[in-house]
Amino acid sequence: MRKDIADIELADRVFAPHYAAAELCAVMLPSVALRERPSEDARAASQLVLGEGFAIIDNEGGWAWGYGLHDHYVGYVPSDALGECAEPDHVVTAAAALVFAEADIKAPVVQTLPMGSRFAATADGKFLKTAEGYIHSRHAGPIGAVESDPVAVAERLIGQPYRWGGRGGEGVDCSGLVQIALALCGIAAPRDTDQQREIGTDIPDGEPLKRGDLIFFPGHVGLMADAETLVHANAHWMAVVAEPLADVVARLKPDHDQPITAQRRVLA
Repeated sequence: MRKDIADIELADRVFAPHYAAAELCAVMLPSVALRERPSEDARAASQLVLGEGFAIIDNEGGWAWGYGLHDHYVGYVPSDALGECAEPDHVVTAAAALVFAEADIKAPVVQTLPMGSRFAATADGKFLKTAEGYIHSRHAGPIGAVESDPVAVAERLIGQPYRWGGRGGEGVDCSGLVQIALALCGIAAPRDTDQQREIGTDIPDGEPLKRGDLIFFPGHVGLMADAETLVHANAHWMAVVAEPLADVVARLKPDHDQPITAQRRVLA
């Protein structure tokens, strides 16, 4: 909701001068920033990737205001980044997928799609034929074929630049990395670090950490690759890295009496 308008689904809970029914559409670009204000100069609150759904509540001046269907995160995206698309049945599982003009790895590349992009496709040999071109089958898979190891997903993004608000399109932030990694394993996660602290169950103090555990710091989160190694997107290295958890704690200790604020176990 805004001061002037709200989703009609909230009519029984909040007052607004106007209500509007959500217009459902999808992202038509490889990625687009979800901004705090209707301006290209506004800070990115999050990011949407190809094929993800978006609910438009207001559409004015070339900007659509609404929320992403996967996590209900609210913001503005350019109206021309949205449209109707075929029901997606495949998702990019690699760090990035090249879209070739023909079913040939030597053909021109017409587009690059980030991890998590959703699209409709039919099999064509070793490729998937889409409306925009051909994606190699090693870079994507059926939406329903969820993975079992979110850390393995996150590790594919090691080396990708840190980008505030990013969810894989030319960069990713810490909570975006966690959200993407869990999503490909069929686990829905909210967007922000403080919200993600509700995922899973608390790990008692002194219990050994294991692969897949989420470790929270002031305004930050990462996944444990094993009992000692953290995979995280961070502004210190400006990249997704795997490094000793002890190094992260030591780096934060001068500014925080309690560098680790929570430990949560997502996987049994």
